[in-house]
Amino acid sequence: MQEEMLKAQESLGEQVIEATVGGGAVSVKVNGKKELIELKISPDAVDPDDVEMLEDMVMSAVNEAMRKADEAAAGSLRSITGGMNIPGLF
Repeated sequence: MQEEMLKAQESLGEQVIEATVGGGAVSVKVNGKKELIELKISPDAVDPDDVEMLEDMVMSAVNEAMRKADEAAAGSLRSITGGMNIPGLF
């Protein structure tokens, strides 16, 4: 089981999870290890008079991608552990 878990963790690092907000204004990609690997901001989203809105969209996109990465990790581990809840495993 430990070997399978190591393989699952390695494969999570190869997964790419994407989240987009604001109708495509901000797009982020994270890997399964919850590392931000790409951030794209549409030029139309850049309004010097409303930087706060852009900041909110970036935070929202990153948080959504991280939530999806957590779900992917949990699903991967559930298949290995047979649904057992093992504290500290993600």
